[in-house]
Amino acid sequence: MVKLKIDNKDIEVPAGTTVLNAAESVGIHIPSMCYLDGCSNHPTCIVCMVKDIKSGKMMPSCATKVVEGMELASEDAEVFDARKEAVELLLSDHVGDCEAPCRVACPAFMDIPKMNRFIAEGKFDEAIRIVKEEIALPHILGHICSAPCEKVCRRKDMDEAVSICILKRTVAEESENSYLPEVKPSSGKKVAVIGSGVAGLAACLHILKEGHVCRLFESKSVVGGSLQTAIATGEMPKEVLASEIEILKKLGLEINLDSPVSSDNFTGICQEYDAVILATGNSSDEISKLNLDFAGEKEAYKTSLSGVFACGSLLRLQKMAVKALAQGKEAAHSANLYLRGQEVETIKRTFNSRFGVLRQPEALEYLKESHEGMRKDIKNRTDAIAEASRCLHCDCRKRDNCKLRDCAEIYQADRRKFLLGDRESLKKHFNHESLVYEPEKCIKCGLCVEIAQKNNELTGVTFIGRGFDVEMAVPFNQSINQALTLTAQQCAEACPTGALALK
Repeated sequence: MVKLKIDNKDIEVPAGTTVLNAAESVGIHIPSMCYLDGCSNHPTCIVCMVKDIKSGKMMPSCATKVVEGMELASEDAEVFDARKEAVELLLSDHVGDCEAPCRVACPAFMDIPKMNRFIAEGKFDEAIRIVKEEIALPHILGHICSAPCEKVCRRKDMDEAVSICILKRTVAEESENSYLPEVKPSSGKKVAVIGSGVAGLAACLHILKEGHVCRLFESKSVVGGSLQTAIATGEMPKEVLASEIEILKKLGLEINLDSPVSSDNFTGICQEYDAVILATGNSSDEISKLNLDFAGEKEAYKTSLSGVFACGSLLRLQKMAVKALAQGKEAAHSANLYLRGQEVETIKRTFNSRFGVLRQPEALEYLKESHEGMRKDIKNRTDAIAEASRCLHCDCRKRDNCKLRDCAEIYQADRRKFLLGDRESLKKHFNHESLVYEPEKCIKCGLCVEIAQKNNELTGVTFIGRGFDVEMAVPFNQSINQALTLTAQQCAEACPTGALALK
């Protein structure tokens, strides 16, 4: 047995144990991208660095064996900076987006590509579940949203943007009335939402989903706020608002009409309810008398009163309905954290790699998994399926389990730090029955090479080229379909990035 210290913890492990495994044995997690249990370790990513305290030397923990009397640091500032730099070097050579541009542009961060894929498969019930995770009022937004997502759709650079907004409306029309979002167990807490415009109604849905009782206060005799203007101008049928309200009622929403809120009754509401969300719009004089200071979105929609949150045009005139809806969702998120005794903070988005404008050859690569043709006029399910099939699948297939993205988030990496000259051109290979290979995401870890070899693939894959030009490829002019017959899924699961992924 070998005795050593990591972060001042005494550790005793068998000889031949790697430093990485020794650390894991006492609960010290060291991130690694190219390590896989059962495979030989080639420290290509250098993300798992630790420091020898005596010499100050950095070493890769996945390939370094323990030595008697070692004293190592895995968490100090120098180690952190070394790992961050390693991640940034990997990102400098990485060509791929984590999230599709359309999703990034959506203020509510709706998973548009996933919705499109479900629609393209005719799975409208699954599509509405994806939509409702972020968009509380898809039927309404399908009529009045200004669709910032479509302005950045990469398909627009080839012919016309995918008709995302109408697809969202179609999903709502096809499935919404038969789908109610899952509601968490009752919390025993009560929330008052004041104002029934887009922001207020969105806040209601997300409060209800969290298991809280929710009561909506509206000063007028009808629900909807500025949505009534959209109905009056013919922008949206009144039945659309009615259907969305009916869903909220089914989830338990209580509505108080003709209930203006002023300094006379606001204190009583705050005493009766565990949290209050103000969404009265910019034209309201209800709240102006209350002398509240609003912190706004950067401060998690808190006000100067504990447990009182504000959103929508009350803070600043919102010209985009989807922005008001997103603020209603985020204010509900803050109120929920407050009610559960947690620190109130804004919703944080995970690190997102972005490689920029598509070149013409890259556009052709994306078109490989899309249907050709111009934007369609959607009148029915068949039209919707055809239109959704035009989506280019710009998001990464492994965005939720990419080790590079995880490490970039942990170390707050700057993906542009080591960008020099022109980037490589993105390529997608679909000539395998179950795999997609994107070589410009490969970090040359060699795991797929070793997995194929260990499982006696006839040729497997190998590295071809030298230095910066090396890449994973199939030898002897074989196809990847021939090279990976037994181990395709295993290789895809082991790949630390989206270089190898299942279709």
